[in-house]
Amino acid sequence: MIDYRGLEKRLVDALGLERRPVAVTFRDAPLPGVARFTGTAPSGCSFWPLAMDGRVFYTVPSDHYNCAVGSHTHNIPLPPERAEELPQTLTFMTGLGYLKMEEVPGIPQLPRTPGAIVYAPLGETPVDPDVVLFVGRPGRLMLLQEAAARAGVGARVPFLGRPTCMALPAALGGGAVASTGCIGNRVYTGLSDDELYVAVAGRDLARVGDEVTTISHANAALSDYHQRRRRELTRD
Repeated sequence: MIDYRGLEKRLVDALGLERRPVAVTFRDAPLPGVARFTGTAPSGCSFWPLAMDGRVFYTVPSDHYNCAVGSHTHNIPLPPERAEELPQTLTFMTGLGYLKMEEVPGIPQLPRTPGAIVYAPLGETPVDPDVVLFVGRPGRLMLLQEAAARAGVGARVPFLGRPTCMALPAALGGGAVASTGCIGNRVYTGLSDDELYVAVAGRDLARVGDEVTTISHANAALSDYHQRRRRELTRD
């Protein structure tokens, strides 16, 4: 397996990240030796900050039922007694003008229902991740996107917005993707107004990591270049 601890350190140092990248793995069954999440959460994205803080655990589909939209993006059918929660939530959102019903079919979903989802800080992932989620300020995650482009796995989809959780299936199918987040995610995760996300497919992460140092050094040199030009060419 890849040295994810070393890869995390390299990425965090080069990008100047303040929060740890989160490794997310979709499995048919729980992974032996990994603790199951015990408790309740209002959304699937509520699990992300737990992993950022160092926890390694897995969830099962029922742990995601409280978020009808998140269950939809993760291809997790709600049980019959709760099946109306998705149309009710969508009706509420469309009634507010937040969403148009015709947008719903275009929301990315996982290709199949996971039996378990493993969450961990990247450096402590017990298994090769399917998606790695980064959070940070735009100027820092810009470097990650540029590294992804240099590695040939740049985004093939537009800048994503609501719902934030669709970034995970989108990254699986469309390369590194950026998401501005959504209000639900910002409430549930504590994401600040000056932060956003980039999600990278696990299969691409090593290649992206190989390019981050080059991009970081190039941006430092270009910053000096543009600062010099700004001083030389700016006239009142």
